[in-house]
Amino acid sequence: MTIAVYARNTKDNYPNYLENLLALSVKEHFKIIVFKPYLDFLNTTLQKSFSFNTFSNSEELIAKADYVISLGGDGTMLETLEFVRKSGIPVLGVNTGRLGFLATVYKEDFEKAIQLLIKEKFTLDKRELIELDKTTCFNEVNYALNEFTIHKKESSAMINIDTFVDGVFLNSYFADGLIVSTPTGSTAYSLSCGGPIMVPDSDNFIITPIAPHNLNVRPIVISNNKTLSFKVSGRSDSFNVSLDSRSQTIKNASELIIKKADFRFNMINLEGQDFFETLRNKLLWGIDKRH
Repeated sequence: MTIAVYARNTKDNYPNYLENLLALSVKEHFKIIVFKPYLDFLNTTLQKSFSFNTFSNSEELIAKADYVISLGGDGTMLETLEFVRKSGIPVLGVNTGRLGFLATVYKEDFEKAIQLLIKEKFTLDKRELIELDKTTCFNEVNYALNEFTIHKKESSAMINIDTFVDGVFLNSYFADGLIVSTPTGSTAYSLSCGGPIMVPDSDNFIITPIAPHNLNVRPIVISNNKTLSFKVSGRSDSFNVSLDSRSQTIKNASELIIKKADFRFNMINLEGQDFFETLRNKLLWGIDKRH
């Protein structure tokens, strides 16, 4: 068994995680590979001399790893999608960041989580993805786990987004932008713009306007078996398109088409974990002691 470790270069990801993982690997007889920029950061910043096998890109990770551990918050977890891609390699999120809807393992439980992982005491939570069609601006990684977003440029006026569902006109959104969220992304950007929460296996998209000019324009939930298309116009000659945290600038009059991707992202749910518990903990439901 080979476990890959992916993390950003931050002080929250200092080396005790690797030290603990190394000790466990000797005891339990599994291999470790580490994201090379992260390992270089630890060795340089902390003047350590860690010696691990490494990976630097998607091809190297897919060729070597059976599982991936993401050290960080939800943003770090989203970045692992660029490495595992369509391989189906399961990812375990350890939350060294803040909120952590995707990275659900508390850092205090790191060693216990690794023990459960290597003993395969987990289930796979297969999450649906959004795929952006007919464009090369995102190269090979033209899909997202949380959301697809159209957004005006920072200094520009609102934009008009003509939206179609399977070729049938839905609405013209005059707004700062528009979010199309997966169930996974329903607790992310869409939620902050007034969208509903959906359980991960809902098989739907949420279309949520960002600061719409007409206040009676509300989020709508549609089946993710539908194909959505968009035509954007406005005073500026371009606008921004994002897939999760990756963003590109697109010229006006471009047609954008999105659909459900033909593969899924495998998240590891350790024994004893479930979505509703995560929801209660992260949103502090039940904290009012009067009830």
